[in-house]
Amino acid sequence: MAPRIRSFLPRSLYGRAALILIVPIVTIQLLVSVVFIQRHFEGVTEQMTSSIVLELRLLQQTARAEGIAAAQAMAGPLELRVDPAGSASIDDPRDFWDFSGRVVQRVLRAGLEDVHGVDLRTFRREVLVRFGTGDGALDVRINRSRVSASNPHQLLVLMVFASILLTIIAYVFLRNQLRPIKRLADAAAAFGKGRTVPYRPRGASEVRAAGSAFLAMRARIERQIEQRTLMLSGVSHDLRTPLTRMRLELSMFDPSPEVDALLQDLADMERMLDAFLAFARGDATEQPVGVDPVSLVEGVAARARRAGLRAEVLAGPPCPAVQLRPDSVARAVENLINNAGRHADHCQVSLSWTDAVLVISVEDDGPGIAADRRDEALRPFTRLDSARNPNKGGGVGLGLAIAAEVARSHGGTLRLGDSARLGGLKADLLLAR
Repeated sequence: MAPRIRSFLPRSLYGRAALILIVPIVTIQLLVSVVFIQRHFEGVTEQMTSSIVLELRLLQQTARAEGIAAAQAMAGPLELRVDPAGSASIDDPRDFWDFSGRVVQRVLRAGLEDVHGVDLRTFRREVLVRFGTGDGALDVRINRSRVSASNPHQLLVLMVFASILLTIIAYVFLRNQLRPIKRLADAAAAFGKGRTVPYRPRGASEVRAAGSAFLAMRARIERQIEQRTLMLSGVSHDLRTPLTRMRLELSMFDPSPEVDALLQDLADMERMLDAFLAFARGDATEQPVGVDPVSLVEGVAARARRAGLRAEVLAGPPCPAVQLRPDSVARAVENLINNAGRHADHCQVSLSWTDAVLVISVEDDGPGIAADRRDEALRPFTRLDSARNPNKGGGVGLGLAIAAEVARSHGGTLRLGDSARLGGLKADLLLAR
């Protein structure tokens, strides 16, 4: 039962806070309406109707003793209208929302003898009562205001107006209290997508404490990324110097198979170093900008075709601009295309998007990756070439890891699956919009 109730509750903090605010107000209104309005006004109606019963008894006795004319003469000072009973029968008609009318009918029937009907519907502002027998039967019309308390319109209007006013005041106060929480959530969500937005702690002391902790955490992460980038830049400089010296020394030797092998080893070391630095550096130094993802993907595919790869971009509807780090995303897409080019003959790139995510899909016609090894393929320095096609060259095991890191820095993920179109591997690069 509890899960079913939770499914109907609002999920947002605004909705739940509004529910906490509205439920007590509605409950109080219902209690006031039931306890005060119904019970109090029904009691007042019963007392007022009971006093009218005494006057009607006097009219009934006068009509029996002296005739209807005497009763009519007496009815004037009592502000009653008396007529001989009509020929048409009447019952007890009333509107279903007329709760005080039910009390009026009950009291009149209990206090008078030979009551034939109490009509509350024919005359909207009067009550028609028929009672008596024979020549003493009377139709008495009584002003409704004399037998029942008038509808508590003023109280209801005052209660509704006060409730609306209190709700507005509480909503304004509640919005001011929830706004800092929403700003904190937006800043945290933006930082999770790799964006740094200005944020200043505001609101209650607890919210300020959470905001200050978030700012400290964000600054610490940014310092660590900056220090890592500086350290890797130094490592890159220190490693490239001996590699360059070794290449110069090898160039002084006479050409031979051994020298060519050493030069190839140096090229592999430089390629591995570049890949490692690209993975470790990530996109720490790049700021998000508005990018047309279709143009970005087409540019990467064009460079891949110039390198001899068969990369095709499938046409689709225009995609709106997205806040991305273009160099990082281009590097991730390039790694996916190069990965497909090493293990397949043909690859296709397509784009799709929703209001929340942009998906760049790279599909190939290669052997693919087994489902139980896809998580392993995303780990750094993991090479699955033996499971695919080693004859087309291999990487250093960082292509998919770099793409996954770029996706995570944009608040997304890299998802591997099977290509229904080409039959090979399908890599979906999901980027938050």
